[in-house]
Amino acid sequence: MGSKAEIGWTTPGEDGVKRHVFAHRVGKTWEFFERPKRAGKEIQWAEMKNPPLNDWLELLECVERRAARDLHPPDFVEHLRRVIREKFPDHKF
Repeated sequence: MGSKAEIGWTTPGEDGVKRHVFAHRVGKTWEFFERPKRAGKEIQWAEMKNPPLNDWLELLECVERRAARDLHPPDFVEHLRRVIREKFPDHKF
């Protein structure tokens, strides 16, 4: 991790074990990866094909904070909100 197109956070997994998650922007799409928090160097990042809503909302919060510091343009936040609305139509902002 370390590129400007990558944003990461730590969150509890479904089994209660903390996990590292990061999202990597490729063009207009996002790719999510995860691994257990207490992992050695031999454990690789696993791609998440269908990240849950909580991970999308965490990404949105991170992007909003970065946009407030002029690290992302404001329309970038709206694009991400549109993507979340398409994937999770029942969610209200």
